[in-house]
Amino acid sequence: MAESIKIVCTNCDAVNKLPSDKLNAGGVCGKCKKKLFAGQYVTLKAANAQRHFEQSDIPVVVDCWAAWCGPCKSFAPTFEQAIKKLEPKARFAKLDTEKEQRLAARFQIRSIPTLLVMKNGKEVARQAGVMTLLQFEQWLKPYLA
Repeated sequence: MAESIKIVCTNCDAVNKLPSDKLNAGGVCGKCKKKLFAGQYVTLKAANAQRHFEQSDIPVVVDCWAAWCGPCKSFAPTFEQAIKKLEPKARFAKLDTEKEQRLAARFQIRSIPTLLVMKNGKEVARQAGVMTLLQFEQWLKPYLA
């Protein structure tokens, strides 16, 4: 029998248990009944960030950005492509550093875009600046589930 892994829903932030051998098949949230992996990122806020970081058994890849940031805007399509290509090996999230200044300060975000990889509630990797999809995938590879 496969062990279960915890996946936090991108829609309602409910924690779901999914058999690890069913991860690639996706799954549906037990609370809101939406797909657990639908090619979407989760928008991080003070109210849900801790849950995603600490309750998810897969890595959470965070794009720290701001609406006024040109490099952030140019990286956004690459981030979207990575989601479609790399889910469910990781959960992808975006942190608007202007709207969530306290959360950004907690992670000492000093330049944007900054990418973080969170695993088991801890930051395991950080990279500032824009990357191509290939560079992004190569950077992420050691951290993916």
